[in-house]
Amino acid sequence: MNLNLIIVSLIFILIILFCIFYILRKGRMAIKYSLVWLFASFVLLLFLAFPNLFNWLTHLLGFDIGSNMIFAGLIAMLMFITIVLTVIVSGQNEKIRLLIQEVSMLKEKIK
Repeated sequence: MNLNLIIVSLIFILIILFCIFYILRKGRMAIKYSLVWLFASFVLLLFLAFPNLFNWLTHLLGFDIGSNMIFAGLIAMLMFITIVLTVIVSGQNEKIRLLIQEVSMLKEKIK
């Protein structure tokens, strides 16, 4: 792996980590939602530190080219995030429905 590519990749990962921790510190994201991004950053750092591990995993999973594995991994990660967000939205919809019912009951008591 080229030294320039390693340096650029390391800077990119550090920027991602900085952004995640900044958003967490400001309270704009819950820790449980940031775990996916922290895990992905850790995996990228691991592959950056041990490039042979990436090649070994690529061949183990049956990919001919490493970029194909990266795209497949990104698609899988996006699908996972979509499923998690769908579960969160469904839970929020249920909470909103219950809240509306409780407010309606309170309004009825007031009248």
